Amino acid sequence: MFQCSFMFTRIHHDEEFQRLDDAIADYARSLEGFVGSDTWFNSDSSQVNGVYFFETMEAVRTFAAFPQHREAKEKYAQWYGGYHVVIAEVHSTYGDGNFPHVTAQAR
Repeated sequence: MFQCSFMFTRIHHDEEFQRLDDAIADYARSLEGFVGSDTWFNSDSSQVNGVYFFETMEAVRTFAAFPQHREAKEKYAQWYGGYHVVIAEVHSTYGDGNFPHVTAQAR
């Protein structure tokens, strides 16, 4: 399984951002190999970590090639004060079963 973390500092969100963000999320969910996603915010919601989980690197590449995803990448400076991406291979996940998480089903 692969985890794609997109961390950014939010400076502005408008209708165009929301349209692209919704289209990207919908596309991710439609892909074979999509496991799930999380979104985390710092305490004042100015920094965001959007995390997508995929079964294969091929699914990650397909996601990255989505036209609206590429469009958002080109326009990122309109909405973000900075960003950082981490793509990592997940070797294991675990917990006590009392914290539901999308990766619990992927074991």
